[in-house]
Amino acid sequence: VQLQASGGGLVQAGESLRLSCAVSRSLFSINDMGWYRQAPGKQRELVATITIGGNTNYADSVKGRFTISRDNTKKTVYLQMSSLKPEDTAVYYCNAQVRYYSGGRLNDYWGQGTLVTVSS
Repeated sequence: VQLQASGGGLVQAGESLRLSCAVSRSLFSINDMGWYRQAPGKQRELVATITIGGNTNYADSVKGRFTISRDNTKKTVYLQMSSLKPEDTAVYYCNAQVRYYSGGRLNDYWGQGTLVTVSS
């Protein structure tokens, strides 16, 4: 299983970006999906997660500015980022928890990361 993330880039403060992350193959189920980020010199932190049913959870620092969504038919998770700030600069990683078969254990996969740079 591979997660292919895209959509990063260089923007100015106040602008928007949309990240996408697609799961490469069909599986029994894709449960929670999410976005995490790691800024230079800092630990990786949660940005937002979304359950298979669409329940969402956000870090306080992005609430009201970022929106996570998913398209289960496309096996893709999105992160719409608005009102970007320089402190949002980081490598953004997508995550998916998948089952290969009914009753199987959850397997955790990460994308390769996409760089978001916000200039002031």
